[in-house]
Amino acid sequence: MVIGIWLAIALLVFVTQRHLVFPRHLLPPVARMEQLSPEVQEVTVETADGERLYGLWKAPQAGRPVVVSFHGNASAPGWAADRFSNGPWAAHGWGVLAIAYRGYPGSTGSPSEIGILADGEAAISFVQKAAPESAILVHGHSLGTGVAVAMAATHPVIGAYLEAPYASLLSLAKRQFRYLPGFLMRDPMRSDLRITRVKAPVIAIHGKQDPVIPVSSARELIGKVTSNSRLIEVDGDHVSILGEADGEVEDFFRRAVAP
Repeated sequence: MVIGIWLAIALLVFVTQRHLVFPRHLLPPVARMEQLSPEVQEVTVETADGERLYGLWKAPQAGRPVVVSFHGNASAPGWAADRFSNGPWAAHGWGVLAIAYRGYPGSTGSPSEIGILADGEAAISFVQKAAPESAILVHGHSLGTGVAVAMAATHPVIGAYLEAPYASLLSLAKRQFRYLPGFLMRDPMRSDLRITRVKAPVIAIHGKQDPVIPVSSARELIGKVTSNSRLIEVDGDHVSILGEADGEVEDFFRRAVAP
């Protein structure tokens, strides 16, 4: 009976896990945020495998960098487009591209690790074509940090800005389902392996009271960075930390690309 119950739980977790990892069904239909700057345009970002992603794009001032932002698993691109088109980013001419992953409101397809990494590639390609003279800073929050790390590992970006990062989704799943084997995880998102190939600087911020991703996971990840890196630990949770380090991070990366 015990074995039967264990097998039933394992099967349920295996079948439903992508609804837990990618809860896009809980999000409202896509709608442009009223407070978005008129400079922010709604765009379609096409992937190499034929999906069409909803995106928000603000072109940079001539020669200035672009933030390519990847949202968390229960979020959308609007907040990032608003944030990175204002404040210190706007004051210094940065552009921004924020996309909705495949399967999320406004985008076609169904999400998976392979899929959202392909979405990341499409976002990078879009910026390279739309602003070929601009350097790219990849940004991610929570789930999106895995996409940002993967892009930083394979593209010549000026850096990665990570908010509430994790070592891997596999390690987080093991914390919640410690009696289930790791091979059941369909989308392990091994940032801990990919980040060793990142050559650009990495700045991460994490809340000490984060109930979703423990700060120990961020420490493990940043401890594997071979390039210049910094983890900023602050009082806060999974969401309250968003934007707290923007002034410092913008200044650091702007100076990194200054002539």
